[in-house]
Amino acid sequence: MEATYMFELDQFINDCRSALKQDPTLTCVRDVTARAVSNPSAVLKSLGEPAQAGIQTLFRSDSLTILNVIWGPHMTLFPHNHQMWAVIGIYTGREDNIFWRRIPGAPAGKLEAAGARALCEKDAEPLGHNIIHSVTNPIPRLTGAIHVYGGDFFAPGRSEWDPESLREQPCNVDRILRQFEESNALYSQLNRPPGTP
Repeated sequence: MEATYMFELDQFINDCRSALKQDPTLTCVRDVTARAVSNPSAVLKSLGEPAQAGIQTLFRSDSLTILNVIWGPHMTLFPHNHQMWAVIGIYTGREDNIFWRRIPGAPAGKLEAAGARALCEKDAEPLGHNIIHSVTNPIPRLTGAIHVYGGDFFAPGRSEWDPESLREQPCNVDRILRQFEESNALYSQLNRPPGTP
C-alpha cells in the first residue's frame, strides 16, 4: 500500500525545481503537483485554511513561479494567457476553466470559446504555453489552488481579453488584484452576521 503524501511547502518547492531541471516541460512538474494535491488536508495544514480571496507568492524566479491562489465564491477572472506552461492543482473547492481560441481574421485578437474543464479537489491540470483561459469558482465558498508556472508569472508580455467585447489588451496585474479585493468585499458582506451594519 502506497504511503500518503505529506505536503511540506519547502519540499514541494524543491521538488518542483528538481522536476524542472529534469524536464523543462510541464510533465514532471505536473506529477509533483498531482502528488501534492492528492492529500488536500496536508496542503491545508501547511498553507492554512483559506480565509479570503487572493494570490500568495510561494516561490518566484525567472524559470518558475508557484502561487497559492484563493478564488472567492462565484468569482470569475476574464480570459487571459500566461505565455508559459502552467499546472493547476486544486486542494479545496472547485475551479472551472473555459478555454478560448483566437478567431482567425477577427480584429484585435477576438476570441471564441473552444472547450471547458471543471477541476475538483485533487485534480492537477496542465495548461500549455499558448493556452487562453478564463476561470470561475462556481461554488458558494472559497476555492484553494496551487498554480505552478514555467517562468516569471509577474513578468510583462501577457494579454487579457475584455470580458464583454472579448478583445485583446495588455494584461494589467493591478486590475486582477482589484478583482480579488472586490471578491473579498462581497464575501465579507455575505458572511456578516444578521443585524450587523
